[in-house]
Amino acid sequence: MSPLDAYVAAIVGAFATYFWRAFGVAVGGRLDPQGRAFEWFACVAFAVLAALVLRLILFPSGGLATLPAGVRLGAAALAAGVYFALRKNVLAGCLTGAGAVALAAWAA
Repeated sequence: MSPLDAYVAAIVGAFATYFWRAFGVAVGGRLDPQGRAFEWFACVAFAVLAALVLRLILFPSGGLATLPAGVRLGAAALAAGVYFALRKNVLAGCLTGAGAVALAAWAA
């Protein structure tokens, strides 16, 4: 890759990023935060996040793949339990799940 190619790629990437940001600013101010469009986007965002988390648990890659599926599922269940036990505290749930995985990896 020549330096010119790298500059062209950076400019095209920046344009694509800033175009959608500007579009979001232009359109976002006109949308009702309690409307159906926001509700739909929130549902899609949660569905994508749930799919990514499930993929990490069921089909992991890298270091996570060395842990048995039961350990990964147990850590996820523990994280969910802490999340709900502490009145939907996302930070506590994430730290618990990460700590459980780290502890299991250390013990293995």
